[in-house]
This record gives sequence, structure tokens and C-alpha cells, in this order.
Amino acid sequence: MKTISKAKSFGGTQHVCEIASKELKGDSQFSVYVPPGDGPFPVVWWLSGLTCTQENFTTKAGAQRAASELGLMIVAPDTSPRGEDVADDPEGAYDFGLGAGFYVDATQPRYAEHYRMYSFVTAELPRAIAAAFPADMDRQAISGHSMGGHGALTLALRNPDTYRSVSAFAPIVAPTQVPWGEKAFSGYLGEDRDLWRNHDAVALITDGARAGDILVDQGTADGFLEAQLKPDLLARACHAAGIPLTLRMQDGYDHSYYFIASFIADHLRWHAERLR
Repeated sequence: MKTISKAKSFGGTQHVCEIASKELKGDSQFSVYVPPGDGPFPVVWWLSGLTCTQENFTTKAGAQRAASELGLMIVAPDTSPRGEDVADDPEGAYDFGLGAGFYVDATQPRYAEHYRMYSFVTAELPRAIAAAFPADMDRQAISGHSMGGHGALTLALRNPDTYRSVSAFAPIVAPTQVPWGEKAFSGYLGEDRDLWRNHDAVALITDGARAGDILVDQGTADGFLEAQLKPDLLARACHAAGIPLTLRMQDGYDHSYYFIASFIADHLRWHAERLR
């Protein structure tokens, strides 16, 4: 691991680092906000959406103020592997390949070597964080936006003993039923839809996976709401499974970081209460 940059922010320190990843077969950057004090600090993982790197959240969400006040460390990995030898979408589309790892371990030959974001986020990067920062790995939470909201929900559902709380902004809740997910899963995982269910929050809940209470914010002016996000499917699945879901439909908000910045403090407070 090496430090790319660091800056003081609200009494704490905002780090940007790079790790030589065995899972991704290349270097991967991520950001870590460490609040003031000695720690160890609870860790909130942030998973970003399509086309993003760790920089979008780090510079646009304005999360450092609340994280400082609440004593939370925030770790934001990249959204996919990077590098000249990493396969991209053959047509250069934004919703597959670089910037669109979907937090899965790919099985298809073209992508299997590098696209292992699930193992990177759940295993390799946490080990590196625990070794280099004052992190309390017994108290972890996870959140994310859009594709990253999909990642946060599915990782929490598949690893209920790791994450004490989960929230999401405008998540892709049922990727097996929408164009973004169908394209990504067929490319990374092949055509066996049974394998896709391990990476679909609604399907995981239907199949018996459970998490504690969930917080989701969704903007009503989000252009992807009807075709790609479908939060009503998550609401139905949670209701049937008895999972407490707080789904807040935020009037007039879109899919941008203006939306995230407006409510990120609410989410961090939500996690802080559950990480105490």
C-alpha cells in the first residue's frame, strides 16, 4: 500500500491510497477518511456507482464533517479494476467494463482474471485497512449509490455477520430484472440466471437471506427510477420477509451527488447508532 495524498479535514485526515491487489491483478486506488482521535474507529464502507472512482464520493458527498462528529472511518474503494491489460466493454459503453464492476467475481474468461470486486471489497481490502489504519473491524457498516447501492445491499445480505448496518441511495435492487443488471451479469457471470441470484438483493431476500433494518433514499426525479431502480420491488420483498425497511422517497431529487450530499449525514447517523 502507498499513500497518494492526504489532507486534514474537519480535524481528521482524508487519505487517498493505492494497493497492489492480488484479487484484481493490478493496482487499485481507494480513499480513507480517519476522524480525529486515536481510535479504533467503526468503519463505514462506501460503494460508488457506474462510471465512478473513489474520487466522486470523496470530493462531492461532503461526508467528512458528519464522519468527524460521529467518529466514523469511511473507506471508499474504486468501482472496478483498472489498467491497460484490464478488459473493457468491446463497444466502450459506460455501463459495463471499466467503472462498472458491479461488485461481483466474474466467471467468464474475458473478465475472470481481473473483475473480482466482491472478493476485493469483502476480504482483501479489509485486511489491508485493518493493518494500516486504526479501524475497529468488529464494527463495520456498508452503504452505496446506484450500482454501489446494489453492492451494499447484496454484500450485507450475503455477509450478515460482517456488516452491522446497511443503507443505500437509489440502489439497483433487482439487477436480474433490469437492463443494467442483465447486461452486466450476462457478461461477467454467463447466461445461467440461477448464478445471478447471488448478486440480486430482491432475489437474495426471496431465497432466505436476511439483514437488519435497511435505510434507502430514492429521489422522485431520478431519471433511472422506473427502468433500472424499482425500489417498490425491494419494499415488497422486505415486507414479505419481515425485514424493516425505511424507504424515503425524496421529492424532486435526482440521481446526482447533489442528492447524496443532501442526505449523507442522515445515513452516517443511522450507521453510527447501530455501530455503537
